[in-house]
Amino acid sequence: MKAAPETSSQAAAPSAAMDAVLVASEPVPEGSHQVRGVDFDRFRGRDITVAEMVDNMTHMGFQGSAVAEAAQIINEMRAYHHPETGEKTTIFLGYTSNLISSGLRDTLRYLVRHRHVSAIVTTAGGVEEDLIKCLAPTYMGSFTAAGAGLRAKGLNRIGNLLVPNNNYCAFEDWLIPILDKMLEEQETAKQKAIETGNEEDELHWTPSRIIERLGREINNEDSVLYWAARNNIPIFCPALTDGSLGDMLYFHTYRSSPKRLRVDIVEDVRRINTMSVRAARAGMIILGGGVVKHHIANACLMRNGAESAVYINTAQEFDGSDAGARPDEAVSWGKIKTDAKAVKVYAEATVVFPLIVAATFARASQQSTPGSNGDSRREN
Repeated sequence: MKAAPETSSQAAAPSAAMDAVLVASEPVPEGSHQVRGVDFDRFRGRDITVAEMVDNMTHMGFQGSAVAEAAQIINEMRAYHHPETGEKTTIFLGYTSNLISSGLRDTLRYLVRHRHVSAIVTTAGGVEEDLIKCLAPTYMGSFTAAGAGLRAKGLNRIGNLLVPNNNYCAFEDWLIPILDKMLEEQETAKQKAIETGNEEDELHWTPSRIIERLGREINNEDSVLYWAARNNIPIFCPALTDGSLGDMLYFHTYRSSPKRLRVDIVEDVRRINTMSVRAARAGMIILGGGVVKHHIANACLMRNGAESAVYINTAQEFDGSDAGARPDEAVSWGKIKTDAKAVKVYAEATVVFPLIVAATFARASQQSTPGSNGDSRREN
């Protein structure tokens, strides 16, 4: 008599499959944290602050943890005081022009107004868009607005932002008389140097000196440049001609011919590198990539690396670009110290940087009086 076939409930699972699926775990590394997110029940009955939310994202995982780590690193930058001199961290802030075009400009202005950073590196657009916004507004648009139709209407699109061409016309009307005056001052100083035989009497325009002049000329408290000039925070722009500002300088060469403005970029390289070399401690906060990222990192190379670094951008490292490079690549070049605390947040800056500022600089219990004395001291 044949035995009855095994039913599915009686059949044993294949041992090979069980061995593959149910591999025994080794103990997790000592000090490992459980994954935990924001438990809003803990804040029932009151509003949770942004700073509290970021603090509670530490063990969230993914980019939530990176945002919390960025805030922790920046708070350590702010807390540092040299044990002998009391000198604070020299914080280099870098941002690309699109961020000034966006509403993130207000956050960046806050940092400069309250002297939370020591120096800035940006692009030509990061300079001119700040000034242009003081003359005429930028508007919300759409990522899907057709370029041909916008061109016919004299509207320029930056992502989902719109800048009317008339804004740049207003910028030209404002800028050209200032360039005329700067050229006159340059030529007067040159003549004085000839008469005295002292080259020190010459006026050397540099990108940072031009930007400071424009910040003073705009005389508008909405401007990042205005507060940087007032608080003696240098703004470096190694690509000063790569934008509308470059267009205006180009047109000015014909207007002023045969004389023209002379701009010394080497003096600015010396200035930012010297700031880095003399810093008791250096920190980098870099939003975006390209020239702003590398110019700060290369300045920190002069001191064998920054002690702390926060990158925020959406670029990937697989193409070998500097924009996408993670902090550890900068360690290999000596731009970040081997024992530095550093993080890259893979996120769009307008989303996460306001959160980070709320959990760091804006969390301070005391604020400096904006522009109270115009000196170079700052709260970090």
